[in-house]
Amino acid sequence: MANPPVSPAERKRILRVIFISLLLDLISFTFILPLFPRLLEFYRNLEAADRSSNSVLRRILFGLNAYKQSFSRPISDRYDIVLLGGALGSLFSFLQAIASPFIGSLSDKHGRRTALLWSMAGNIASVALWVAATDFRTFLASRVVGGLSEGNVQLATAMAADISDEKQRGSTMALVGACFSIAFTFGPALGAALANVETLAANPFATAAGFSLLLILVETLYLYLYLPETRPATRPAEMSNSSVSRAARIVEHPTRTNSYRLLNATHFVFILFFSGMEFSFPFMTYDLFAYTPSQSGKLLGFIGLLASILQGGVTRRLPPLRAVQVGVISCAASFFLLGRLTTEASLWAAASLLAVTTATVVTGLNTMSSFEAAASERGGKLGNHRSWGQVGRAMGPLLFCTLYWWAGRDVAYAIGGAGMLGVVALVFGGLKAPRIQRTN
Repeated sequence: MANPPVSPAERKRILRVIFISLLLDLISFTFILPLFPRLLEFYRNLEAADRSSNSVLRRILFGLNAYKQSFSRPISDRYDIVLLGGALGSLFSFLQAIASPFIGSLSDKHGRRTALLWSMAGNIASVALWVAATDFRTFLASRVVGGLSEGNVQLATAMAADISDEKQRGSTMALVGACFSIAFTFGPALGAALANVETLAANPFATAAGFSLLLILVETLYLYLYLPETRPATRPAEMSNSSVSRAARIVEHPTRTNSYRLLNATHFVFILFFSGMEFSFPFMTYDLFAYTPSQSGKLLGFIGLLASILQGGVTRRLPPLRAVQVGVISCAASFFLLGRLTTEASLWAAASLLAVTTATVVTGLNTMSSFEAAASERGGKLGNHRSWGQVGRAMGPLLFCTLYWWAGRDVAYAIGGAGMLGVVALVFGGLKAPRIQRTN
């Protein structure tokens, strides 16, 4: 087996920088999630006062209402804001799908550190626009800039792969996944609390936005001071010893077990169904149990907390293919349970299954994708992999929402479950364990 990419002490130090910076980034990112309904309602009410205005928001709401009226049964006006939030979420994911391959390729050519600092500059601009967003047009600009510049997650994944050998790869990726679960457990609650502190009448959410900006600035300074370059020096000109060069060429051209087309297709189809189900959660809990946003937040917080525990204690010890297999089976079971449940106990059981999915599938797929990439192309390959997932995340909510309101909950979740069974067949029938993970 090849020597570890870096010394244990250096690896530990770099992992600490990756973990802290990614946690700051994701907590800042999740601030806005529970604020979307109030925030978009604020902009809608603000522009409703000017009936002569043909604003961007007015045109978007007109299109969404025309879309809503096409459903076979009426949708309450309560969901206007939810649909608008979903549309903005799809826009952000679509922009991420465009930007991710370019950010990854930039990191392969110029280094992870350089690409990440440029990404942070875009993040700062995005959140600064949110702080100054006294109208919807400025807020929309902040989301567009953020969608095109956010590269922290994919670059953190690439850096984690850079400093880990094959045996360490799965546990390292699980650490990156744990950042997500921790941030989604605590970030939304902190954002909601800060939204109650009004410092600027023209933008009631300026306090939350300002604190988010502070976290991003601290993260950027921390990365500038403490993050070294992790991209392996694999080009022949960078190698001085011929024996090292021969070893580098072996690492540079690994024996591939799974095609990238299959890995990307699996990621796309999984996220397509999973993100649609995720988006439908507020609809379903309100329809069945009249859940308030606070109650839905507690349910999502439970999923995040359980997922973080599983990632720290279970996922990091599982071979990546096994983690994906466990997750997709759990997701299929949750789909069928959500389509037929009638009690809150069943709802929380389904939430537990979704926590298992959250803790395993994407982490496992990212790990498997990193095994197939040569060191010099890792950023671009992982960027493409993330891009396909973001395409699924852009399409999933819109398609599943349409199905939910056209055909009803039972049919929608049954079709979603059937689609997830297709993913199960793809995972068990198509994907193979990376060679390093196979047992003799």
